[in-house]
Amino acid sequence: METKRYLVEGFHRLSRVDRLKRVKELCSLTEEETKILSGEIPLPFEVAEHLIENVVGYFPIPLGVATNFTIDGRDLLIPMAVEETSIIAAASATAKWIRREGSIRTYSKGSLIIGQVQLPNVRNVKNARRILHDQRDLLMSLANACIPGLVSRGGGVRDIGIREIPRPAGDGTMLVLHILCDPCDAMGANLINQVCEALKPRVEDLTGERVGLCILSNLVDTKLVVAEVMIRDIDPVLAHGIQEATLFAQADSYRAATHNKGVLNGIDPILIATGNDWRAVEAGVHAYASRSGKYQPVTDWYQEGSDLVGRIEIPLAVGICGGVTRIHPTARVALKMLKVTKAEDLARICAAVGIVQNLGALKALATVGVVKGHMQLHAANLAIAAGAEIHEISQVRDRLAQVLLVEKTINLSRAKEILEAIRVAEQSHSAV
Repeated sequence: METKRYLVEGFHRLSRVDRLKRVKELCSLTEEETKILSGEIPLPFEVAEHLIENVVGYFPIPLGVATNFTIDGRDLLIPMAVEETSIIAAASATAKWIRREGSIRTYSKGSLIIGQVQLPNVRNVKNARRILHDQRDLLMSLANACIPGLVSRGGGVRDIGIREIPRPAGDGTMLVLHILCDPCDAMGANLINQVCEALKPRVEDLTGERVGLCILSNLVDTKLVVAEVMIRDIDPVLAHGIQEATLFAQADSYRAATHNKGVLNGIDPILIATGNDWRAVEAGVHAYASRSGKYQPVTDWYQEGSDLVGRIEIPLAVGICGGVTRIHPTARVALKMLKVTKAEDLARICAAVGIVQNLGALKALATVGVVKGHMQLHAANLAIAAGAEIHEISQVRDRLAQVLLVEKTINLSRAKEILEAIRVAEQSHSAV
């Protein structure tokens, strides 16, 4: 795509058909893949029946693309499935700013997911710890014997740790085995759950203790991804505003929650588009944000000389094979658009888009405020909510934009007034 950057210029001003043509060329999609992306070839009910239970239909979410992203020197289109106004526009605009005046760099720290085998109330903690430590190699061998396919692909259980946790009521001690597994390019939830369950009887036989829960953890702090953004020679007033917004989030958990929601505005739509478990990622990100005992922002922005530097470090376990990513046709097309060959690639892109989304929000808050830009893009939604027909939406939207310039706010009541005025004017014109 590096040689075709001109194809994304003015992308948002194109018709949907023309956007699709450009995506097809930029991402080398086949005719069938293009029809899947556009919805012309819908998700077969036969596939839906295998994804969830009691299928009765579909709940479509718009699928768009964020443009202007250059991540680790690679130009990318970012498929995003999302219903919230302004997310894609903000991501594209901020990415363009970064591409012009800065850079985005990403890397990974660790590759292991975590499964937990819990001994809920251990009678002899010292003895159980000693036995489990001494039998670590045996337990690892048993674990890997459960997942020969993953082992043959170069993955598998790499280590087993032991954690000692006081029971909340103070009435004893839990021991928790952490099964650390490299899932290769899978998210790995089913694999690690299978391993944990398989180890249960042997752990009970070895220790004489009862095993409770056997389940993965979504706090994968052994599989972190980092993205760093740098803006060169930034306006010092703007840089100070962004840095102050970050300090606010560091000081106040109420603000940190909204700060991090902005980050996930960029990450979740990619996970949905690629068939990944966005709920698992969100749980892990929020837990990681609380690891100090206080809920904190997952990004940090600071001035370094005349530059603005931002950094995000979060747990991100994603997959590009197996599960929904394998059987959902749109997810497969989205992964092709991203040009990823490894799950690590996808995680790094997600982190990059997350911090870019965060920067866009902080920039807006530090300058014009978040309402103005969001409301301009929200005008079409208000027009639809007011009852505008397809041919009336653009008229209502444009008049709402004019109202916003003067009154600084728009709402559903005003949209209904404008729609009614348009229809009265049309009726009068028709009568003449």
